[in-house]
Amino acid sequence: MDVMLWVVLPYVTFAIFVVGTFWRYRYDKFGWTTRSSELYERRLLRLGSPLFHLSLLVVIVGHVAGLVIPKSWTEAVGIPEVAYHFVATWLGSVAAVGLVAGLLILIYRRRTTSAVFLATTVMDKVMYAMLAASILLGSWATVQTQLLSGGIGYDYRETISPWFRSLWYLQPEPRLMEGVPAAYQLHLVVAFLLFALWPFTRLVHAFSAPVGYLFRPYVVYRSREGDVRTPRRGWEPPTGPSPRGH
Repeated sequence: MDVMLWVVLPYVTFAIFVVGTFWRYRYDKFGWTTRSSELYERRLLRLGSPLFHLSLLVVIVGHVAGLVIPKSWTEAVGIPEVAYHFVATWLGSVAAVGLVAGLLILIYRRRTTSAVFLATTVMDKVMYAMLAASILLGSWATVQTQLLSGGIGYDYRETISPWFRSLWYLQPEPRLMEGVPAAYQLHLVVAFLLFALWPFTRLVHAFSAPVGYLFRPYVVYRSREGDVRTPRRGWEPPTGPSPRGH
């Protein structure tokens, strides 16, 4: 079971994610969209969407830092484990609250706004369920093992992080996941299932984020010289011959 969960499942998920994304882009470019519903409702969207996406960005940065950067590296640059744990736990908790709040607003909007609900597909519902499960399990893992531990909490950088990096070295070490709290294990399993589902949902829009828009040059509009006239009030007098002359 350990090999199935911590070796087979990650690699199968990665294969589905890469191949599925390529297939979706190659054969479903017109479906590569967020299926925006802004025209149906804007008030809740303007509140929930920035809150969700900004909090998600903080969570992603925190996950990358915790899983990819070895513990020895942060200690080598003078960041003790206590300081790292404090910042990661409390900043992550604040981001988790914002993430859950933003997701709840978006789900409430989708369920209560009839036009948005009618535009919701079955895959959208599955995606929301998996996304909510992953976020809630991750939040519960933080609360249970970090905030309610009464001490320094669970050091996932001694177990989960080395296991994660071992997958990329193509030398997986599933034994590192033995004894990891169930909340973290469930969070990881649901996250893998979410990533396997990713290419077939609207989540693909994450790869089309208009980042270049922030750095593009200004668009300058110029009028042609001599083509600007001061408008005159009323009808202009006729300039041709009078009809009586014909």
